Amino acid sequence: MYELDGIVYAGDPEPILEVLELRPLDNYRLWVKFNNGEQRIYDMRQKLNRPAFLPLQDENVFREVSVLYGAPAWCDGTIDIAPEAIYNGGTAP
Repeated sequence: MYELDGIVYAGDPEPILEVLELRPLDNYRLWVKFNNGEQRIYDMRQKLNRPAFLPLQDENVFREVSVLYGAPAWCDGTIDIAPEAIYNGGTAP
């Protein structure tokens, strides 16, 4: 049992999903390792036409990905993507 924002929940809280390691791969894909030990391959091509991700169409910019506060980030943190999006939308390697 735990309390969050004044509400009591049964069971244990879900751990916050964080990216521990990542590598850019060919064709705008990312290999990602999470703090729960699992790994995913995530295809970013589906996001590249969205305004927030347009700078990543430059492959050199895309390859400059890093982990910032547990999430993949680019351009000094001005572009990022939620770890949950990668975990849920990715595939096991």
